[in-house]
Amino acid sequence: MTVVTRFAPSPTGFLHIGGARTALFNWLYARHFDGRFVLRIEDTDRARSTDDAVAKILDGLEWLGLDWDGDAVSQFERRDRHAAAAQRLLDEGKAYLCYATPEELAAMREQARAEGRPLRYDGRWRDRDPAEAPPGVDPVVRLKAPRTGQTRIEDAVQGTVTVENAELDDMVLLRSDGTPTYMLSVVVDDIDMGITHAIRGDDHLTNAFRQTQLYDALGAKPPVFAHIPLIHGPDGAKLSKRHGALGIEAYRDMGYLPEALRNYLLRLGWSHGDDEVISTDQAIAWFDLDAVGKSPARIDFAKLENLNGHYIREADDQRLMALIVPRLEQDLGHPLDGTASDRLRAGLSGLKQRAKTIVELSDNAAFYARSRPLVMNEKAQALLNEQARDLLAKLNGPLGQIEDWSEAGIEAAVRAFAEANDLKLGKVAQPLRAALTGSTTSPGIFEVAAVLGKSETLGRIDDAVRPGEVG
Repeated sequence: MTVVTRFAPSPTGFLHIGGARTALFNWLYARHFDGRFVLRIEDTDRARSTDDAVAKILDGLEWLGLDWDGDAVSQFERRDRHAAAAQRLLDEGKAYLCYATPEELAAMREQARAEGRPLRYDGRWRDRDPAEAPPGVDPVVRLKAPRTGQTRIEDAVQGTVTVENAELDDMVLLRSDGTPTYMLSVVVDDIDMGITHAIRGDDHLTNAFRQTQLYDALGAKPPVFAHIPLIHGPDGAKLSKRHGALGIEAYRDMGYLPEALRNYLLRLGWSHGDDEVISTDQAIAWFDLDAVGKSPARIDFAKLENLNGHYIREADDQRLMALIVPRLEQDLGHPLDGTASDRLRAGLSGLKQRAKTIVELSDNAAFYARSRPLVMNEKAQALLNEQARDLLAKLNGPLGQIEDWSEAGIEAAVRAFAEANDLKLGKVAQPLRAALTGSTTSPGIFEVAAVLGKSETLGRIDDAVRPGEVG
């Protein structure tokens, strides 16, 4: 048997972080078993489905690196196939026309509310002759669901789950305007697409009972269901806007790398011993449903940032340049010239050791790209008092005499200067850092000076020493 999984989002908005994890689990399971991962856009809700949402879903999946097999399928375009399946059930006596009026349905709803029970259609047209239909009422098509016994699901995550059939009513397959319902469309599509495993959020578990009945009516074997717990916020409540970003594009904009987010989502509800950093190849080799937990996973942004920092440190410098240069150019308001690009490239290995997001990396790299004179932040301004400026003015002499302008040569000169003036190294290094970066934090200051070059370093020190004379 070839494993076939699917991701079936509704295109009513962005690709939700929970949906992305569902897609990842389906993708990994299919790739683990050398199967197929298919994408189906469940766009039957025409009022809420938009082309923009479809584009965002496809873009989000592509950015995450979750490639699907074949073309994405539009569920709406298969509506005739869904309607034909409903007609077949009518012809076989497994479904029936229901002429219950809106008023009758409203009365059922009110009675259920008064009795404190869920609304269930009472089956009044189940065995009734359509010839008795009231005039002017377009019927819906309902499934003749079993009324006795149980419907059982052997769920790959939740275990054995059962429901009394008396708790389920005859669900609608076709609406009065002839359009198929979600339940019918999903089952027919899963059958036609050969889906072997339906891996999805456990909020679909109640749907699985009705869908199992529909599979039985259509004479098809249900897929293996695997209902995974939802993602909760740090406080244990269902993930919502108040917890932060929900859409994949927001995580990209915040500076997370796709491989870091993949790794993080993998560990939300799935485990492999104590392993935290798991490459994509390892994930494909290891992933199976028996390691999916039954409890909701809590999102932890600090853990995501730490993981992202790891992947930034491992990332190729050329790739990181391609990610941060557009951000820098937008902030600076102009393209980077060759000198700034060269500095940035030379300093990137030191910068990426400390950054946890691409945004942070870009912000921290800005001092390499900025032109003189630098704009100092408040802490740097406070540090560069008159005493510090006097110190830097004295330091410029020894720095200007360095012939070996390298990290080691600069460090040796600064240390010698500090010792000659009976100062701790930090008393010299901190004002120097402020002068060269406009900040009080940066990579090693001797590394920074080496990357900036001798002329730029001396010029920035001079700007800091004589701030009133600049410009």
